[in-house]
Amino acid sequence: MANVLVLLYAEADGSLAKSGLEALGFAGQVADALQGTLVAGVAGGKVAEAAAFAAGAGAGKVLAVEGAEFESPRYSTDAAAAEALVKASGAEVVVTSGTSRANRILAGVARRTGGQADTHVIAAEAAEGGLKISRWYYRQRIQSVLTRSTRPWFIAVDPGSQPPVSIAKGTAQPESVKVEVTGEMKRTTFTGISAPPAGGQTILPDADLLFVVGAGWTKKQADGNVHAEEASKLILGFLGKSRASLGGSKSVVDMGHEGESVLPFMTHLHQVGQTGATPRHARGLSTCCHGEEPHVVGWRFINERRAVNLDPGCGWARGKADVLYIADAFQLMAKVNDLLK
Repeated sequence: MANVLVLLYAEADGSLAKSGLEALGFAGQVADALQGTLVAGVAGGKVAEAAAFAAGAGAGKVLAVEGAEFESPRYSTDAAAAEALVKASGAEVVVTSGTSRANRILAGVARRTGGQADTHVIAAEAAEGGLKISRWYYRQRIQSVLTRSTRPWFIAVDPGSQPPVSIAKGTAQPESVKVEVTGEMKRTTFTGISAPPAGGQTILPDADLLFVVGAGWTKKQADGNVHAEEASKLILGFLGKSRASLGGSKSVVDMGHEGESVLPFMTHLHQVGQTGATPRHARGLSTCCHGEEPHVVGWRFINERRAVNLDPGCGWARGKADVLYIADAFQLMAKVNDLLK
């Protein structure tokens, strides 16, 4: 029987984020596959609530690294906490959510403990001699199945690829794991979070709908003129009314560097496909996009694909969209916004 450690980070209020609940459920599956024992390791400023969720999910033991030094992301303290939790648990397999906080330290902690790490993992099952996982490479374009003999084996599960575990809080008495924080480790300081104004956030991973805009919004329209300002109002109006997440084609996010008319709120963080993000939304609506193959690959996890384009023969329309609206995107989205009032 193998110990499986699920490495969790408590939020500022002591709770677990959705990604943590996903990792917790996935770790339980790994423990079942290995017929092992699930151990939870929680780090953060306040860990009581996160520890209670871990206990409710079936963790036989809860280890905790708690203190103000561990509340905010920082490589030195996060890596030291993870290393201490792994060693205290004696875990052969370590599961965590592949967030930026965990991915930043995973390779370093694997090196310190003599293990190996895999990121972008989406599935795990029992195999002869232990465990095998499925993971993505090259921006989720190539999927592989592999196993490793090196222990401890660090597995970072892709956020959004698993359902969050639905549990009630249990009763937990976390065992405190001491980590010495030196002055050297505190050279990096956390100064705060910079976020858009309320309502200004356009990247919403948990939204039901992904609204993707293409370069057609910034091109000359039927009257021979560019209407970038009108396009901005229509797009932002739809986002505000529908609470959809915003995505963009590579061409539309590159336009700012090419001296052409741009959508001022569009950044490379919005890019979908062609080495951009591969989002996981229930539905997707593509407007003014040619939708060639790299763009379609970026939509691989979207269940329902719809598109708006004046050209019925475009690359996106040919068998790649479930529903295609042959229409002018300006006119159609203006009507949709009016209906959403």
